Amino acid sequence: MTERTLDLIAVGGGTAGLVTAAGGAGLGARVALVERDRLGGECLWNGCVPSKALIAASRAVHAARTAARLGIHPSDIRVAFDEVLDHVRRVQARIAPHDSPERFRGLGVHVVEGSARFVDAHTIQVGEERLTARHIVIATGTRPTVPPIPGLSDVPHHTNETIFSMDTLPGTLMVVGGGPIGIELAQAFARLGSIVYVIEASPDFFAREDRELADMLQRQLEGEGVRLMLNANVTAVRRDGDDIVLAVTRDGVPHDVRGDALLIAVGRTPNVEGLGLDAIGVRTDKGGVITDGALRTNVNGVYAAGDIVSGGLKFTHVADHMARSVLRNALFPGSSTVNYSGVPWVTYTDPELAHVGLTEAEARDRYGSAVGVWRRELAGVDRVIADAGPAGLVKIITDPKGRVVGGHILGAHAGDMIGELTMAVTLKLTVGQIASVIHPYPTTAEAIRQASEQRRKAGFTGWKKSLVSWLVQHV
Repeated sequence: MTERTLDLIAVGGGTAGLVTAAGGAGLGARVALVERDRLGGECLWNGCVPSKALIAASRAVHAARTAARLGIHPSDIRVAFDEVLDHVRRVQARIAPHDSPERFRGLGVHVVEGSARFVDAHTIQVGEERLTARHIVIATGTRPTVPPIPGLSDVPHHTNETIFSMDTLPGTLMVVGGGPIGIELAQAFARLGSIVYVIEASPDFFAREDRELADMLQRQLEGEGVRLMLNANVTAVRRDGDDIVLAVTRDGVPHDVRGDALLIAVGRTPNVEGLGLDAIGVRTDKGGVITDGALRTNVNGVYAAGDIVSGGLKFTHVADHMARSVLRNALFPGSSTVNYSGVPWVTYTDPELAHVGLTEAEARDRYGSAVGVWRRELAGVDRVIADAGPAGLVKIITDPKGRVVGGHILGAHAGDMIGELTMAVTLKLTVGQIASVIHPYPTTAEAIRQASEQRRKAGFTGWKKSLVSWLVQHV
């Protein structure tokens, strides 16, 4: 048994653990990073990185198939699925060194490979090594939830952990779960050539999003052939020869959905098993580890960050932000709390759907009829016209004082554009201030300024318009 004393231990090598370890070492702390599998976590190996690489391939196919609108007529559009997956793996291989054990050891981090178990509130054991620190950060993340559907355990199926290692493109892919993971992959596989069904229990498509933009995206996906089955539940799964058959009840009516591949994308389960949290009294619930706003657990010196935090938003950029907050709280005096009100997120469909702050419905519930809604259809934006881009919308929500409390964008590059509205929400800017900022022409982002100007135009009526008219004529 070897022992080591440190200032900080990060348990888990995903985004939250990596940022904690690198940041702590950069501040001069003695840091250990423990990971039982591969550094990089869900994002690098099973999530953000491979999915976006697959989406890039599917977007290229779609662009080629629809290039006639630009006067381009490709003669041979062929999807070599094995080569698409090679592209995915090359992308992972190029990014992986940034998260490698070698890099972190070079930063001065003590990297330990293996499963951690708490001995007490300041000590963990990994194999034959015992590590003690003033502060320990639980950053073990989540894994795909596999629901207890009768027959599912007897049928081959995928989650996001296995979908990127498929050998062949499925003829028909059935996706159980209509959240961002399911929908992103559904569109990608449909564009690559699969017939795709999406079975979603909610009666509303993307219920967390602004209704108007979600409806627009739903029409886009259905127009591309994605077969959305909302208000539907899978009650059983069985094999029938080479096919997988789902027994689906939709709107109270039974259906059979048949295909040759099945993806389960119904949510995430926190990785708390085996850590020994019960032994030291750390409180958990079905959502993960319970913390306060400063990401402290109920046990002194033990923190949590990333997807493992119960009630937190499960995004890579939020895990990064949480880790930075933990570093401030653990290593410096004072307390830094995490505010989720200005967190943006993006669903990487085509067009992309980006969100920050309140939806229109949420704002009306909070502020009543004094809410401002400022819109710009992307179909009228010069850059989108030139690009023959997809239909879309910029929608800005303001409180009664004109301050931006929500922003929603459906369109090409929406994920790159949402940062401006995130800043507006965070800094409590008004649409008037956004409208006064010069935006480059021609860009899709110009739509943000054009939407913001709608408030100025709406207020330029009555006596204000009459006064300006008189001044123009007489001064």
